[in-house]
Amino acid sequence: MTLTIIIEIIGWAGALLILAAYGLLTAGKLQANTRAYQWMNVVGALGFVVNSGWNGAMPSAALNVIWMGIGAAALWRMAIRKGSSTSAM
Repeated sequence: MTLTIIIEIIGWAGALLILAAYGLLTAGKLQANTRAYQWMNVVGALGFVVNSGWNGAMPSAALNVIWMGIGAAALWRMAIRKGSSTSAM
């Protein structure tokens, strides 16, 4: 398998993850404040960053770096809240 095909697979996998996250959110199967939803967006955006960067689509790559940052910040806040709630016990 060539590197170009691998990059395309990574991009399509990222697209599927982001679409699945949004579809599950819209269907009420996931909530935005869950780790699963945030991880799906972070990993999906990473797939887009790899694919966009490889193909020279810098606006898309930049957008998805920001998308990843938003998801990572949400995951960080969730971890901090979980840590503070267990230390209070």
